[in-house]
Amino acid sequence: MLSPLGLSPSFGFGDRLGLATPGHIAAVRGTKFAPIFAQQSIRENDRTGRTPQQVIDDAKRAVESAKWDAPWGADADHLMTVNDIQPFVDAGYTFFTVDPRAHVDNTADTNSVKALKQKIAAFNWDELSGLYLSENIKQARPPSRMIGQFDRESLMRATVKYGRAIQLAVTMYKRLSDLKDDFDFEMSVDESNSPTTPLEHFFIANELIRKGVKLTSLAPRFIGRFEKGVDYIGDLSALDAELKKHAAVTAHFGTYKYSLHSGSDKFSIYPLIVKHWGERLHVKTAGTSYLEALRVLTKYEPDLFLKIYSLGRDRYEIDRQTYHVSALLEMLPETGDLPSLLNDFHAREVLHVTFGSAVAQFGLELKAALVKHDEAYYDGLKAHFTKHLSLLKE
Repeated sequence: MLSPLGLSPSFGFGDRLGLATPGHIAAVRGTKFAPIFAQQSIRENDRTGRTPQQVIDDAKRAVESAKWDAPWGADADHLMTVNDIQPFVDAGYTFFTVDPRAHVDNTADTNSVKALKQKIAAFNWDELSGLYLSENIKQARPPSRMIGQFDRESLMRATVKYGRAIQLAVTMYKRLSDLKDDFDFEMSVDESNSPTTPLEHFFIANELIRKGVKLTSLAPRFIGRFEKGVDYIGDLSALDAELKKHAAVTAHFGTYKYSLHSGSDKFSIYPLIVKHWGERLHVKTAGTSYLEALRVLTKYEPDLFLKIYSLGRDRYEIDRQTYHVSALLEMLPETGDLPSLLNDFHAREVLHVTFGSAVAQFGLELKAALVKHDEAYYDGLKAHFTKHLSLLKE
């Protein structure tokens, strides 16, 4: 049954080729996670040439074929403007992820107080300072001392940094409310350049709720690097301490769950996520299913894989521009063992972010190969995502 999933623990399976859902179903069946089988962003639709309707129809066919009878969702991912919404509503999506990164002012972290005072004129400073800085009982108080308290400067930085992003999210929520009676709503700032402090997390959530947004999930930008298709890069002990503070904010409100974006293959941090959020959790994956498709090619259609790999090297510096990745072409390994490339950091990122170029040039061949070797593809997906989901158990 296609429906909103609410605060149930959930897991998003991105499927850029429209063929992966049977493997996703095999992995998630019998777990506690409510699945999102149709998940695609505007960026991904543009690069694969698929429409929102095609994405959800491909998922529906697989769901019906597998006789899946539990709730499942469809995520209109990374919506950046109000105009992005309508095609996903028309197609029947149930989960809407707003990505206002273009409206996050990352310079607020380093602006002088003078510059902040100039920028704050665009916001209702009297109302915000009265709410967050006054000593009266109505003050919006962060949940504990470890989060900190706002002073004038930190409130100005939070307002300037996220104020316009919050305004856009509110506008998009209201538009969705005009179009649908029931839906899951997520705000994501995970792909902005500057980490979200726990105090800023509190500010974002409080402002959204105060302005009438029924928030299902929130994706802050954490410290360290959450790059595509590879494990977390950073100090795990520092991240652990930071997650504890963010989880305290989530628990304070108690009305939304944490959303882990770029969740593919973040095996080292899954135990930390569960430690701090338990079942109040949503995880998003996307390109890792495409990489598992390429793994099939390395074993059964190596000539096609080598063509895609060569194209990836040619296109990487162009296609990487809209992603946070750090792979280096000069670090790509020289090897005749093609399957091992799908375990290499640099090769994974190169192949991951050039998927659009590969689909545009070799899409028909790639899909035909996966249909031919469908059992290998589904078995690979099941094993890959079983590893993800097993690490997310409490």
